[in-house]
Amino acid sequence: MVKLKCGNKKLQVGDKAPDFTLETHNEGELNLRWYQGRKNVVLAFYPGDFTPNCSNQIPAYNPLLKTFEEYQCQLFGISVDSISCHVAWAQSLGGIHFPLMSDYFPHGAVTSKYGILNERGYADRSVFLIDKNGIIQFVDFLDFNLMPDNDKLIEQLAKLQK
Repeated sequence: MVKLKCGNKKLQVGDKAPDFTLETHNEGELNLRWYQGRKNVVLAFYPGDFTPNCSNQIPAYNPLLKTFEEYQCQLFGISVDSISCHVAWAQSLGGIHFPLMSDYFPHGAVTSKYGILNERGYADRSVFLIDKNGIIQFVDFLDFNLMPDNDKLIEQLAKLQK
């Protein structure tokens, strides 16, 4: 079994979010830095496409997209799966209407920057809310089998508006 180097310390509230550029399943390459000064950003890291909990978590964001828009927030799903896998998975789910980012190659480079690449080579299920200044304002680290609390995330977005 190959042992993976599992990245840095997990990033926390108050840390500067590391910049990155990744390819998406629906919009080409996107860069985190572009959103600074323009929008808040939610990074929803998840272990993998075609897995039961992820197949519940990621589509559950679709009905919330108008709410994210009202809070001037861009949502991204991120896993270590390839773009072709993201495309096939999104189609199998009836469509994912926000970008799924591929941290496929180099394997887990962004996931590692955020300190959540686990020893099995997958992203730990985690949600990061980054404000318009590029500072992490909320983090939710979850067990593999748990789902993020979207109501808690929306509450945190509302706090940023005040």
